[in-house]
Parts: sequence; C-alpha cells; structure tokens
Amino acid sequence: MPDMTDAVLAALIGLAALLYSAVGHGGASGYLAVMALTGVAPEVMRPAALFLNVLVSSIAVWKFHRVGAFSWRVFWPLAIASIPCAWLGGWLELPVHWYKPVVGAVLLYAAWRSFASAGTVTLERVRPVSIPVLLLVGVALGFLSGLVGVGGGIFLSPLLLLLGWAVPRTVSGISATFILVNSLAGLAGVLMKHPVIPDALPLWGLAAVLGGWLGAEYGSRRLGSPAIRRVLAIVLVIAGAKMVLLP
Repeated sequence: MPDMTDAVLAALIGLAALLYSAVGHGGASGYLAVMALTGVAPEVMRPAALFLNVLVSSIAVWKFHRVGAFSWRVFWPLAIASIPCAWLGGWLELPVHWYKPVVGAVLLYAAWRSFASAGTVTLERVRPVSIPVLLLVGVALGFLSGLVGVGGGIFLSPLLLLLGWAVPRTVSGISATFILVNSLAGLAGVLMKHPVIPDALPLWGLAAVLGGWLGAEYGSRRLGSPAIRRVLAIVLVIAGAKMVLLP
C-alpha cells in the first residue's frame, strides 16, 4: 500500500498533468517540479518524468490530432533531427551537482514563459520556415530534452508562437507530438544506463493519465486560461529555486 508521501506526490502529478495537457504539453517540467519539492532523488527524477511524459503526451496527441490541430510540414523535420539527439541526451548522464542546477534553470525558464504568455494574444498568422532551420531546432531541442528529462515542448511552443511558424491551435498539436517522440527516445537512452525506477511509478502513472485525459479534453477545444499559466509559473519558480539554491 502506498505511503502518504507517494499519495500526495501522485495527486500533485495528476494536477500537473491536467494543467500541462490543457496546452498540449506532457508535463515533464511540472513532474520535475513536484518531485523536487517533495525531495525525490535526482537519479529517479529523469526516468520517472520521461515515463509520465510519454503517457500524458500520448493522450494529448490523440486529442489534438482528432480535431485537426497539427502540421506535418512543420513537425517532420523537427522529429527526424530531434529523435536521435534525444536518445543521446538520455544516454548521457550529468553528475548530480550539474543536473540539479540545469533542471532548476529549465524550471525557471518554464516559469518565465508560462507567466509571460499568460495574458498575451497571439495573431492567427503563419510565417514560412525552411526545413534546414527546423532541422537545427530539432537537434538542439532533442538533445536538451533527453539530457534533462523533458519532452522539449516548453522550448518548442514559445519558439513556434514567437516566430509565427504555426497558429496557437496547431502549436499545441505539434508540441504534443514532438514531446511524445522525444520522450520515448530520451527514455530509451535512459533505460540503457540502468536507471532507478520508483516503486510508486504505477500510481504516479495512473494519476498522470487521469489528469492528462481531463486536461487534453479541455485543451483540445480551447486554449489554457491565463490563471492556469500563472499558477504554473509560481510552482515552477519555487521548484526551480529549490533545485538551484539548495544542496
């Protein structure tokens, strides 16, 4: 029977999955945040976050593709460049004294993006982007995704929106699919290094699936609200600061 800490962590993971899947994300930065706040060991965090990401992003992919929120033209160059790089990043292993500040920096970046985008209105226009540029973006984001234990959506989504490479509705579908393939590749790389798998992972997975289903159902019909993004930002700042400042 799971102890109270596992149950609390499962509830927080379910909440993170609900909030993130509403905007087409798998939630890895949220899972890393709640694991950091509850004192989960660094060697557990990356495989657990990637596994949960696979579950939730799979649901988001189905929901967003079902309503036509996707672009193969933008996605395929990103995917073919990022998948092998995500595997390589997952196979590599940062020392703990490097991993924690790197994850902390990623969480703080995610907090800034979540807060900055909360009240913005993005124009529904698309600027053409060349395949070589998408390939370069895929290489960089894929490697970072596997190395840190995220799917890359927190970096890809704002980039697509800022540069106007896709409209917001399509961005959610592209990001969800990008997160899925890179989480799978990163997890494959991690599993080759004999990762530490927590006993409570099935419970966490169930919570993530339930939260992810509800969030993706909502998000596939409307964009995430500003209030949700601001709450996410606060949680990410606290967790990021903890990873950077505390031993």
